[in-house]
Amino acid sequence: MIFKNLSLMICPLLLLSNMSCSKKQAPLPVFKPIEQTPKVYSFDTNIAWTDDFSTDGAPDPNKWQYDTGGGGWGNNELEYYTNTTNNAYVKDGVLTIVARKEDLGGMKYTSSRMASKFSSDMLYGRIEIKAKLPAGRGTWPAIWMLPNDYAYGSWPNSGEIDIMEHVGYDQGNVHFSIHDQVNNGGNSKTSTLNIPTVSSDFHLYRVDWTPDAVKGYYDNTLVFTFANEGKGFSTWPFDKPFHMMLNVAIGGNWGGVQGVDDTIFPVAMQVDYVHFYKMITSDK
Repeated sequence: MIFKNLSLMICPLLLLSNMSCSKKQAPLPVFKPIEQTPKVYSFDTNIAWTDDFSTDGAPDPNKWQYDTGGGGWGNNELEYYTNTTNNAYVKDGVLTIVARKEDLGGMKYTSSRMASKFSSDMLYGRIEIKAKLPAGRGTWPAIWMLPNDYAYGSWPNSGEIDIMEHVGYDQGNVHFSIHDQVNNGGNSKTSTLNIPTVSSDFHLYRVDWTPDAVKGYYDNTLVFTFANEGKGFSTWPFDKPFHMMLNVAIGGNWGGVQGVDDTIFPVAMQVDYVHFYKMITSDK
């Protein structure tokens, strides 16, 4: 049998398959992407966590704990960190972290490495530290941040924020850096600023940390920006709570490049205050 109108045979089959028999297909609706409202980040003016070091004696145990021991700390450092007022104490509103030339635990020097209590989680916000740094070849003071939980793996995968590092053989040059899985060690992202009075005067070291970027400021001047490019935790592990670190290392892979001058001891980093302000999020 020959069909004069093939559509009489084809259309029932198309109907069974939910296909249209119309010669003209209806226009598709115009695609409209969901609009994401841009966010604006600012910082609360009220301090969420602070230590103004107002009580003489040992640092507040409710706010600080210590890393102790020697062994080089992964950097071939020469100090033994203690948890005593021999190396960290508060007097006249100032925290002093002092490094001394004395043998302890098989190391040639003692110092202190303080960490803010994990109960004061810092996830995004503004952190300000006013400090005066030690001078002298072989010193390596640092003001920095580490993650509370290494959710993305051991260092450097879970991140590190170095708000300030200074090595005594390169007097006056202060460094702001970040470390992650891609950017670490000699490949870390770093900015440097020369502050001639870094060891004679107190200066303000600051980080503004948001989901978009880590920004570093010295005396409120922007010196460092590391943007979140949306490539995941390999370059942005900075979406987890971190805590503060304050220490004075002696020698090591960086601080000891030109050796240690034993005539400088005792030598100290002094901290006037540590302030943390929470981030505020709003729509544009």
